Amino acid sequence: MSWQVEYTSKAVRQLKKLPVSIKDTILALVMDIENTGPIRGDWPNFSKLGLINYHCHLKKGKPTYVACWRVLDKKNKIIEVYYVGTHEKAPY
Repeated sequence: MSWQVEYTSKAVRQLKKLPVSIKDTILALVMDIENTGPIRGDWPNFSKLGLINYHCHLKKGKPTYVACWRVLDKKNKIIEVYYVGTHEKAPY
């Protein structure tokens, strides 16, 4: 059974403002999460933020783009992406 990935309304608004190359990268990350789960050690600067929150870098350099997600329901395999944007404004 694969994981279900949802976006917060804030993340959807943020995603619309991103450059096309970053949108493509976040979509690749989401597909990876759907297929193999929330722990993405194969993505740059992946780290766990607390008990259920995770993040990784989508693009290095200036500006650096990041994505943040959390596990909402481990049993039913539901993940929520709650931030996509620049590293400077990331909620961690």
